[in-house]
Amino acid sequence: MSDTTNKGGWRLTVAGVALGVSIFTVLWFAAAALGSKFGLWGWQFGLGTMILGWGPGLTFFALGLAVVALIIALIKAPRFQPALLALAALLIALMVFFRIAGFGAQAASLPPIHDVQTDWSEPIALSESLIAQRRSDGALNEVQDDPTIAEGADGRWPGMGGRRVAEVQEEAESERTVDGETVEPAYDRPIEPVYFDQSPGEIASYALQIAEDRGWDIFSRPETGQDVERTTLEATETSTWFGFKDDVAIRIRAVEGATRVDMRSISRVGLSDLGMNARRVSTFMDELESRADGRRQP
Repeated sequence: MSDTTNKGGWRLTVAGVALGVSIFTVLWFAAAALGSKFGLWGWQFGLGTMILGWGPGLTFFALGLAVVALIIALIKAPRFQPALLALAALLIALMVFFRIAGFGAQAASLPPIHDVQTDWSEPIALSESLIAQRRSDGALNEVQDDPTIAEGADGRWPGMGGRRVAEVQEEAESERTVDGETVEPAYDRPIEPVYFDQSPGEIASYALQIAEDRGWDIFSRPETGQDVERTTLEATETSTWFGFKDDVAIRIRAVEGATRVDMRSISRVGLSDLGMNARRVSTFMDELESRADGRRQP
């Protein structure tokens, strides 16, 4: 049977295989994440081995096969079906490739911390009950008042090992000069407290509503009465893909004629959080400020 009669022959087969491999690559990454989330394997295997270990090689193989399939599809007629399948394979492989590249660039640009809060000079303490819950769930990251970055971070982030998290977070929030060159802040905005005219109990109601709207699991509910002078909300957010759990503590108290809200967000596992905790604090405080007409100064 001629190549024209069977609409592409072996070239169509190669293109089909390339498309299948590209689709398999997408499914591979999804399986790595969801398998970790549902307990089929540990997150170290899903993220460390399947994605960071084997993922890049699989992606490059899919990309290379798609390029080869597209080249041979264009050699001679009929070209339409083989080229169409090969192009689809190439686009899918490129999507995965750029996602991995973006992930790597993001990891390199952000500091290797997994614990952020609005005021390290007066750190928010998690309740003993929440700390016990973290331990029972296998949390690897300790909750400390003045944590330092693990020495092992120097392998990927030279000079970071042993540094105070508070100092590194402060650097990530502002523009600075290193060796005569301006370094843009790693975070979009400073992680800072918000002030309100309403009572702590009223603000606690707003904070609780926002946390519930975001689907967080409320661990300890704050007091919301009119006479409340100080209260704390604790909650846990679980990521969609891997099922990573990050714990949140929001401290609401009366300070010098205003209500001040501070917030802490800390991951249970992982050296770097890829900026997730900083984004969580920033977006939550922005929404609370907007809902309750808050301000950034007392």
